[in-house]
Amino acid sequence: MDSTTIIAVASIVTAGLATAIGCMIPAVGEGKSVSSALNSIAQQPDAAPTITRTLFVGLAMIESIAIYCFVVSMILIFANPFWNYIIGK
Repeated sequence: MDSTTIIAVASIVTAGLATAIGCMIPAVGEGKSVSSALNSIAQQPDAAPTITRTLFVGLAMIESIAIYCFVVSMILIFANPFWNYIIGK
């Protein structure tokens, strides 16, 4: 196996792992956040607007982690900086 094949395989495997972990952990976090928010709203219905606003901010932050993992995996596949180094040799 030549070096370009090794870099290609490592990039694809790493991108797959980044996407898999980047999808699983934020999904679990979002589920727990929504569950906790619904429990809180059920216990204190008067605080629903505040809880909902805080929930949406938290969900946006969690979702940004998933998007960050997606961007990193796309960079590894389509704009890998090691390709230019290996091709330049």
